[in-house]
Amino acid sequence: MSPVTYTFLGPEGTFTEAALLQVPGAADATRIPCTNVNVALDRVRAGEADAAMVPIENSVEGGVTATLDAIATGRELRIIREALVPITFVLVARPGVELSDIKRISTHGHAWAQCRLWVDEHLPNADYVPGSSTAASAMGLLEDDAPYEAAICAPLVAAEQPGLNVLAEDIGDNPEAVTRFILVSRPGVLPDRTGADKTSVVVPLPEDHPGALMEILDQFASRGVNLSRIESRPTGQYLGHYFFSIDADGHATDSRVADALAGLHRISPATRFLGSYARADKQPAVVAPHTSDAAFASAHAWVDSIIKGS
Repeated sequence: MSPVTYTFLGPEGTFTEAALLQVPGAADATRIPCTNVNVALDRVRAGEADAAMVPIENSVEGGVTATLDAIATGRELRIIREALVPITFVLVARPGVELSDIKRISTHGHAWAQCRLWVDEHLPNADYVPGSSTAASAMGLLEDDAPYEAAICAPLVAAEQPGLNVLAEDIGDNPEAVTRFILVSRPGVLPDRTGADKTSVVVPLPEDHPGALMEILDQFASRGVNLSRIESRPTGQYLGHYFFSIDADGHATDSRVADALAGLHRISPATRFLGSYARADKQPAVVAPHTSDAAFASAHAWVDSIIKGS
């Protein structure tokens, strides 16, 4: 049996790698850090990796647009697992650098947004230098020509790099911040239904007319399917043309979810199914009696009896 290979948004020591290490066996698998989400996913599409771990949502900043866009286009992929990682940040610098020396700070955009209050209070004059990831910004400090004096990163990165000093800990504005990550593979057999599942889809708006979004939402509401996330993203084709990225409670094998998916396809044939997978928080869906599998089966049997005249 061939060894399993994973890609992830790198470099090593990112929150994404921490999420990947939650996957059974990932610690002993081949793990390939990638410079961005598209590279990580494209290596899966090309068959160079079995799956990729990428961030998709943050409890403070919302959806990760790079991931939402990357999985909505190109060759289809499937989400097979999700992971939740509590997010904490530290401020690091090279030995000898003090807070008073810092004029520029580098980190990923989401991390910067989550530490703005701390920065505004302690380093109000510091400029932001965008980084491809928190770990990349921290590692960049080890280069002689680093264009910044400090970086915001995960505590794990600082602990593994003796060339970095921690100047401040727990600098995040929200101590309850959590980032959600998804493990993405090529299409195949769906993960088994657990009773605490999530289904993700991308639904293009077929045409812009009054009630178009309501038609999409009604496919879920009329079948008792709760939505845990819905975000609009521009398709890039022209101004005002959007698709909707949606997470729904339940599994594609649940009758209510399957019926909703069929309804979506009728009104928007370009709907893309992204996967059904176990929720990381293990919270079961709340299902009303009239939207249970048994209720759907009974209703279909009733209609069949009418058609057959029995």
